[in-house]
Amino acid sequence: MLSSYSKSHEVFFGTWTNQVAGNVNQYYNNWAYFFDLKETNAKLVAENVTLRNQLAQNFVSIDTSKKLGTLVLRKDSMEVVRKFFYYPAKVVGNTFTLQKNYIWVERGAKQGIKKDMVAINPDGSIVGIVIEVNDNYSKIMSLLHRNSKVSAMLKRDKIAGSIEWDGSDPYTLVLKNISKSAAPKIGDTVLTSPYSSNFPPQLMIGKVMSIVKDPSSNFLTLNVKAATNFFNLEYVYLVENKRMDEQKQLEKPEANNE
Repeated sequence: MLSSYSKSHEVFFGTWTNQVAGNVNQYYNNWAYFFDLKETNAKLVAENVTLRNQLAQNFVSIDTSKKLGTLVLRKDSMEVVRKFFYYPAKVVGNTFTLQKNYIWVERGAKQGIKKDMVAINPDGSIVGIVIEVNDNYSKIMSLLHRNSKVSAMLKRDKIAGSIEWDGSDPYTLVLKNISKSAAPKIGDTVLTSPYSSNFPPQLMIGKVMSIVKDPSSNFLTLNVKAATNFFNLEYVYLVENKRMDEQKQLEKPEANNE
C-alpha cells in the first residue's frame, strides 16, 4: 500500500527488491558456475587431446628412397604415418605418500587402453606407465614408485641417463648415469630421451636442482625437481606408441645368440 500511494516509498521498495533479487541471482550463478566447472574441464581436456593428436611429433616419415622392386604403400599425401596417439582419462585414485605409488584412471581396454602405455599430464610432463588394464579402468605405476625407471636426457647436450625416485621427496627425482663430460648446470632441463619405447621423446620431466659428484666414478647423480604436481592430478593423457611392440621385439636378447 505504501509503495502504491507514495512515490518515495515506491522507489525505496523497488530498490530493495532489485537488490534482493540481484543477490539471489548472483548466489545462484556462483553455484551454477561451480557445478559447470566439471563439464567445462572435460570439454577442455577433449579439445586439448584433439590438438595434441595433431602435433607433427606424433608422426614419422616413410622412407621412400628405395623404390626399385618394392611395393610402396602411401599412407597419406605427405607420406607420414602416426606413431603416437593420445587418449584422455579421468583420474579416480592417486597415492603419493608411499614407497610404491599408483594412479587409477577411468579408461580401460574397451576404450583402447593397453598395458605399457604411458601417462602424461595435460601440460606435457610425464606421470607414469600403465601396468594393469581391465574393461573400463587402468592402473598406472606412478613416477613416484621405487621401481620406476625412465630413459631421460639433458636438453642442453642430449646426454642420456635414467630417471628414478628414491622414495624420499615427492617433489624430487634422481637422474643417474650422467657422464661427467656433460658438465650439467643447476636449472638445466631434463626431458624424456628418444631411447624410450614407451614415452614420446622430449617430454618434460623437470629441472636440475643439485649435482652429486662421486670421485670414484665417471658418472654424476643429479637431483631433479619434478615438473608434475602429483598432488592435484585430475586428468591425464594415455599415450600409445603404435610401433612399441616392434621396437621391444628387437630389444629383447636373442635366445640363440652365439
